[in-house]
Amino acid sequence: MRDYKKETELRVAFIRACLADAHATGVVFGNSGGKDCALVGILCKLSCEDTVSIMMPCSSKQNYGRDLEDAKALCAQYGIENRTVDLTAVKEAHLFAISKAASVSADADKNLAPRLRMATLYTVGQSENRLVAGTGNRSERHLGYFTKHGDGAFDFNPIADLTVREVYEFLDYLGAPESIRTKAPSAGLFEGQTDEEEMGLSYAEVDAYLLGETTPKDEVKAKIDRMHRVTEHKRILPKTYRSEE
Repeated sequence: MRDYKKETELRVAFIRACLADAHATGVVFGNSGGKDCALVGILCKLSCEDTVSIMMPCSSKQNYGRDLEDAKALCAQYGIENRTVDLTAVKEAHLFAISKAASVSADADKNLAPRLRMATLYTVGQSENRLVAGTGNRSERHLGYFTKHGDGAFDFNPIADLTVREVYEFLDYLGAPESIRTKAPSAGLFEGQTDEEEMGLSYAEVDAYLLGETTPKDEVKAKIDRMHRVTEHKRILPKTYRSEE
C-alpha cells in the first residue's frame, strides 16, 4: 500500500506549483458526489483555501438525489465552498438547437452533459482566475472511460496515477464521508448507471492488471487491451499539419 501521508504532501506541493506557474489564485472542480472528485476536492482544499466545488446536475434523476447529498457532505466536512449550476435546461436547449442541423446519436447525447459541465468549469475558472482540476483516475484513463473534451479536459490532475482501488484507499486515509467510500463508481450519466456494468469489467480486474498483480482471464485481458487501443485518440494531442520546410 502507498504511504498516503507522503502522497498527500507530494500532491499538495504539486497543486501549489501548478497554481504558482499559472499565476492563478484559486481552484474549481466538478463535484458529482463520487470518489474521484471527492479526493481531488480534499487535496485541492488542503493546497489552496480558495477552492470551489461546482455541482452540475444534468437530466439524470441520479444527479439530484444521493449524488447531490454526497457532494454536499464532502464540502461540509472539509469546508469547501459549494455552488450549484443546474444544466438540465441548458442541455435540452442545446439538443433542440442542434436538431435543426443534425440528428444526435445516443452516444453523442450521453457525452453532452460532461462537455457542458467542462464548459461551465472553464467559464467559472476564467472569470475568477481559477485553474480547473481534473478528476480522472489511472484506471479510467487506461480504458478511455471518459469523455473527450468533457471530463477528459483540465488544467491539472492530481490523481491521474492512482487506480480506483488506490483512490478508495486514499479516501479511507483522509476520512472522507462513508457514503462516498461505499457507493458504486458511476458517471451518473443516466438513472441507475454504474461504470462496471456499462463497461462489462470490474475495476478490481482492471486495477490488478495495471498493477501487475495478476494476469486476467484471456477474455478480460482482450477487452481491457481493446478498450485501451481504440481510445488512444483520447490520450494524445490532436494531430496538426506540419510543413516539411
